[in-house]
Amino acid sequence: MPNEHTPETLEILAKDRRHQLRAYQPFDTYLDQDMIEVERGAGVRIVDTDGNEYIDGVGGLWCTNIGLGRDEMADAIADQVRKLAYANPFTDMGTVPAVQVCEKLAELAPGDLNHVFLSTGGSTAIDAAFRTIQYYQHVRGKHDKKHILSRVDSYHGSTYAAVSIGGKPGDHPPEFDYISDIIHHLESPNFYRYGAGRTEEEFAAHLVAEFDAKVAELGGPDHVAAFFAEPIMGAGGVVPPPDNYIQKIWERCKEMDILYVSDEVVTGFGRLGEWFASESIFGIQPDMITSAKGLTSGYLPLGATLMTDQIFDTISEAGHGRYFAVGFTYGGHPVSCAAALKNIEIMERENINAHVKDVGPYFMEQLGTLADMPMVGDVRGSHLMACVEFVADKETKRNYPEEIDVGKWVSNEADDLGLIVRPIVNLNVMSPALVITRDEVDLMVTRLREAINRAHVKLQAAGYE
Repeated sequence: MPNEHTPETLEILAKDRRHQLRAYQPFDTYLDQDMIEVERGAGVRIVDTDGNEYIDGVGGLWCTNIGLGRDEMADAIADQVRKLAYANPFTDMGTVPAVQVCEKLAELAPGDLNHVFLSTGGSTAIDAAFRTIQYYQHVRGKHDKKHILSRVDSYHGSTYAAVSIGGKPGDHPPEFDYISDIIHHLESPNFYRYGAGRTEEEFAAHLVAEFDAKVAELGGPDHVAAFFAEPIMGAGGVVPPPDNYIQKIWERCKEMDILYVSDEVVTGFGRLGEWFASESIFGIQPDMITSAKGLTSGYLPLGATLMTDQIFDTISEAGHGRYFAVGFTYGGHPVSCAAALKNIEIMERENINAHVKDVGPYFMEQLGTLADMPMVGDVRGSHLMACVEFVADKETKRNYPEEIDVGKWVSNEADDLGLIVRPIVNLNVMSPALVITRDEVDLMVTRLREAINRAHVKLQAAGYE
């Protein structure tokens, strides 16, 4: 069991509640819900202000890929601060680290994705992609080609355009407004939930037919600008695409002159054992790729929007008398870029992608052993990107009532056992640091099994069976 809160922790918690508005803060629980105040970390583990150690099964937020506490990352960051902490990134100024990052990304990316716009994270990378698409279509004279297609359950960030493109119902509460006139959401590709009575191929064919129908409904390809998709959905429940679905949609986009944007903020930089998953795993060549998170392994904020020669050449050659009115004060920050370069160097030197290809399947195999538990409905994912879905009835896939937030019941028990997992309503999502060992995988799964057992007993006692 965790230690009792020290006086110092109680003071931090009180100040936190008094002054900090947290991301995705539920206001009905923040005054009485216990919180973990993280003080330090190394590798795949974090330690709170009371001295309790946890395996961070979430990898920060899908991002601590090379692990925490790396001295050479700290040295690279400090060296860059001393050399050049900041310079104006707009128009006719740049920095050497930013140039080097763009060159490296072009080398690692598939095909002719040779041009990079640097921002501050995944949301701004998506916003930049959205605005670049608008600019691209307008300079081509395609002024009606402005509709965007995405999917229900997708997650693309939390800035205004990004959250509008995202399709998670929980991210669209009625108290906020969204772009709704030109952004449209197709069905979720979650085969476990929505593929009933069909093969994966039949389900994929249904989704492709829906795509075609939506394009036609919007007035045809001359009215549709782009399609946004995560290769594997992340925060929407770690949803791998049904068989051939990604490839078929990409082919439709090519046929219809619709840009295909692959959101690799989570799947890129080793999460699936590849620098980027789009071509290496799914066999597609996107027009744009967005990246962040593992790009710096969370050491500093950085986002990147990659685009093809064709897109860049079009917006630059048609750009006479125009300018690209997109920019961020901290976009391509030299210190963040130095962190990215060192992060990539470490990944290459230690061959971390190969490690993921070894330990990732083992991780999924061990998580799969949880399928024998009464409340585990599905275990899905790929490599070091996984989800356990909890159900009240395995045969019918009936959910627990949404308002009880069953995933939090399990994650609370996991906290007590020294394991951090991410609760999302009826799910626990996991994405540990890529340097996790098989022994640490075994410990994760053992603790998660016990957490599920404990939560199940309490759910039964509360009458939720």
